Amino acid sequence: MTQPTAHIPNGLPSQGRMRLAVAGAAILAIAGLAAFYYASRKVQPIAAASGLLVTINDETCVPGELTVPAGRNTFRIVNATNRAVEWEIIDGVMVLEERENILPGFTQTVTAKLPAGEFEITCGLLNHPRGKLHVTPSAESAADAARPALIAFVGPLAEYQVYLALQGNALLRAVQALDAAIQAGDLAQARALYADTRRPYKLIEPMAESFADLDHAIAPVADYLEQREADPAFTGFHRLEYGLFAKNSTDGLAPVSTKLVADVTALKERLRNLKLSPERMNSGGARLIAALAETRIPAGEEHYAQTDLAEFEANLAGVTRMMRLMQPVTSKAAPAIVAEIEAKTVSVEAALAAMKGPDGYPPYGEVSAESRRGLSQKMQTLAGAIGKLNAAVGLE
Repeated sequence: MTQPTAHIPNGLPSQGRMRLAVAGAAILAIAGLAAFYYASRKVQPIAAASGLLVTINDETCVPGELTVPAGRNTFRIVNATNRAVEWEIIDGVMVLEERENILPGFTQTVTAKLPAGEFEITCGLLNHPRGKLHVTPSAESAADAARPALIAFVGPLAEYQVYLALQGNALLRAVQALDAAIQAGDLAQARALYADTRRPYKLIEPMAESFADLDHAIAPVADYLEQREADPAFTGFHRLEYGLFAKNSTDGLAPVSTKLVADVTALKERLRNLKLSPERMNSGGARLIAALAETRIPAGEEHYAQTDLAEFEANLAGVTRMMRLMQPVTSKAAPAIVAEIEAKTVSVEAALAAMKGPDGYPPYGEVSAESRRGLSQKMQTLAGAIGKLNAAVGLE
């Protein structure tokens, strides 16, 4: 008797062949899913059309470790927590790029030109552990390394270095005067000095906020801390502001003020030794103006003293100083963009001037949503113009 040949599918009834086909398809689908899972575990993050996806969870970033080529990279930062968070790329203590006030459930895009090296990324609140960012050499970074020295920028860089030193000295003197009033328990004097103390810091903020450790100690905003005003990391200017203007008291502020003097002294020394480059000046100016447009103008930052408009004015003056110092070089290489920056700057200056009354700027809580939107839009166009400068003059 002939033995059955089970390996020949055509020998099966049609119903059996159908079951076999379905089983084979299921096996292929499972194998495909397994391969996809393995690949997704090995290659993180997923490169979306609009950038590398990074999700901020309650205490971590996912992925917590990234590898990208040197050069321009775009990251899509998703806030999956129930708090507003910020995301930073940090080189030691230096902030290379950041995005502030990413609201719960929202996505922000960050584009950064990165050199080869090892960096850290903050993952939401400042208290959280940091992730890692590996940047590998690329053809773009090799071309940058081969770029000749930009002798033409030596003069502007030297002048700005002097400006940083002068403002650093002014900042330290102002903070020492504020500290003296707080140590004496003189609430009225401390409140009177607060706004003037902030001005030199705001004038040099594009460079001052480059130092992540000092920036997080000198000017952390309670919104980005786990326990807000009750958080131990709530120090520096805004902690003093909270005591002076929200609590109407100098109680408990003496040690905070003493530490602020020490931190500003350290900042002054670091600014004196800071290695400047025209790329950093341009990108720092564009980043700060964009932060004003996207976060600080809509929501405010001086929640207790309400002196935001004066601080926006100081920030603008500081960035304008940088742009105008470099104009002898940039206006030859990119006259149209330099003219655009100048026109947008004048427009923002006019918008701020229109808000000032005979007694100065009003408390920021009295500024209407419409006025905030208008100022924010003008700042955004200025940030866009400054953001084009590096590429236009051959710095990218």
